[in-house]
Amino acid sequence: MAAVLDGPAGTLASVWSGGHLNAPVPATQLRVLFVVERYGSINVTGVATELGALLSSASRLCGRLEATGLLERVPGPDRRAITLRLTPRGADLLADLRRVRRGALAEVLAGMDTDDRAALRLGLERFHEAVVRQRGEAPLGFSMPA
Repeated sequence: MAAVLDGPAGTLASVWSGGHLNAPVPATQLRVLFVVERYGSINVTGVATELGALLSSASRLCGRLEATGLLERVPGPDRRAITLRLTPRGADLLADLRRVRRGALAEVLAGMDTDDRAALRLGLERFHEAVVRQRGEAPLGFSMPA
């Protein structure tokens, strides 16, 4: 089954992520923005853990995003605990990417039969549920609407 789904899943991923290719920041920095968005605010150690990256690498990524105005560092109550959060510009970037992504998906879905769209939705919902069961949470930047 995995071999059969490899091609169609790649096609879906290609359509889905096409808007990311035109993003003003590299994919690794987008991943940081998605992490911060998921948590609302998080420290650099948390970002590094979520990305499976070295603390120094995560810190550099966050520094670049802060320099471009997409992320901001906020002092915590004890001044040693610095957290990160999206700036309005960072939130707008992710919203724009979602709009582009959804538009690309909608264009393809419009050419599909109603029953096929329903089957696709059900299959993807079940796949999402299996991932959440296996990993304990949805992958970064992904959520299924209620």
